[in-house]
Amino acid sequence: MTRYTTAELDSLANQFDTDGMVVLRQHFARDTLLQWRSAFDDLLDQRLRESATAVRGPNRHYITLPFSGVFADEAIFADPDVLGIVERVAGDEPVMCQLATDTPLYGSDYQDVHRDTPALFEGFPETPSFQLAVNFPLCDVTADNGPFETTLGTHRMHSADALQAYESGRAPLHAITMQLGDVIIRDVRALHRGTPNLTQTPRPMVVIGYSRSWYYRPEVKIDVPESVYQSLSATAKRLLRTMPRVDNIDNNAAREHYTKFAY
Repeated sequence: MTRYTTAELDSLANQFDTDGMVVLRQHFARDTLLQWRSAFDDLLDQRLRESATAVRGPNRHYITLPFSGVFADEAIFADPDVLGIVERVAGDEPVMCQLATDTPLYGSDYQDVHRDTPALFEGFPETPSFQLAVNFPLCDVTADNGPFETTLGTHRMHSADALQAYESGRAPLHAITMQLGDVIIRDVRALHRGTPNLTQTPRPMVVIGYSRSWYYRPEVKIDVPESVYQSLSATAKRLLRTMPRVDNIDNNAAREHYTKFAY
């Protein structure tokens, strides 16, 4: 069931085109996300023990979530309002290509300001959106535990122009504090950075990646167990149509391949 009207989704997509992001407040059910948090805490402990994360800076860890159990929830990754905005911005028949987390721990630092992907065509002005990130935290995000900081409007700028706008103060960084249940939909080309977690509690932020139907980055993928795939709706299967299907997921053998993330 949708929360927003067609006109409201159109307005949010227009805001996205201007700013490079929109925030949907209190969009996902808190009880569902608390179940995600419980499952994630166990996964985080395991991956830290095994040194099986992709390091995104001091005490900052990227972890792919297994597409099973609570994490394979259509109410989250096939949410009709989120998809309504994604399709308006990135075209019909998008592909879901990423399900992961970014988690700064105590002792983390500011990241360099960066984009998450290079330009689609090197040397040409920036194109319409082709890869989006849907982010939602598994806890409240405060000024103390590592809020995401982003610029507005730099997603449609040439990378050199965007950096100049940031350095000159014309495109300042904005810290996005969030409550459990809030969702950010953003263009991954906007200049942004992670900030330090000054608390003793991990601050996990989920990222679901959606791309245009023809766009493919081999280092970013979701292994979908065949048994899970067969249980999904037609919409969910369509979103995951290009992702590899596997017999099962062996978490003990998991290693992160998405290591280059800043451009």
